[in-house]
Amino acid sequence: MKKITKILALATALTVSAGIAAQPSIAQSRPTIVLIHGAFAESSSWDGVIAELERDGYTAVAAANPLRSVATDAAAVAAVVHSISGPVVLVGHSYGGPVVTEAANDSPNVKALVYVAAFAPDNGESSLSLSAKFPGSTLGNAIVPVERPDGVRDLFIERSKFHAQFAADVPKEQADLMAATQRPVTEAALAEPSGDPAWRKLPSYWIYGSQDRNIPPAVMRFMAERARSVKTVVIDGASHALMVSHPHDVADLIEAAATRQ
Repeated sequence: MKKITKILALATALTVSAGIAAQPSIAQSRPTIVLIHGAFAESSSWDGVIAELERDGYTAVAAANPLRSVATDAAAVAAVVHSISGPVVLVGHSYGGPVVTEAANDSPNVKALVYVAAFAPDNGESSLSLSAKFPGSTLGNAIVPVERPDGVRDLFIERSKFHAQFAADVPKEQADLMAATQRPVTEAALAEPSGDPAWRKLPSYWIYGSQDRNIPPAVMRFMAERARSVKTVVIDGASHALMVSHPHDVADLIEAAATRQ
């Protein structure tokens, strides 16, 4: 009798274990969030958003964007996405928008795109052509070009103008650090025409600030409407660096994209 009881107990334990193993954990079923910074920023600009996402149980990766050309930058991001097993939500800020739009074309595990104060070009459009579509950008007056020995022209935002131009709603001390650590983008990358847009086949989400001085809000509204955005959030008074000044709102939108069925 004792032997039969032990066998039944073992069978029950194995059945329960198998049932648990058959059920994916909540963490495993959630997509990985891949965050792509834009020009004049770097990966740490996502720190506040990452903290929010990971607090809610998501895995987030802030990949380095080379800022050299749309095609090569997209290939670098696609390589990161391909290294991840399971679904991915791809998030781009500013010039990172064209990069994720291109990278998603060759990445079947991308389930959604999130544009954070970002460009979303159509075929043949560039960041420069879109930024001039509606008036309002003052970026041109803040740019400092640097000629490299290889003939490439790098663009920076003048440090004394960075706070007002890029991150007006970020504390000045923090904005000054962002100015000191900004990474340049090539002029050619901003002028490079894009290919077929992934937002035509993937759900897209948008968030931007009403006081963005890099990309006119009217341009972002136009792009969001054209892409048939699932959800668009406009933060009143927010600057171009709203992932730094409003990480909670950005994380909330990313999670909405991640949980969409």
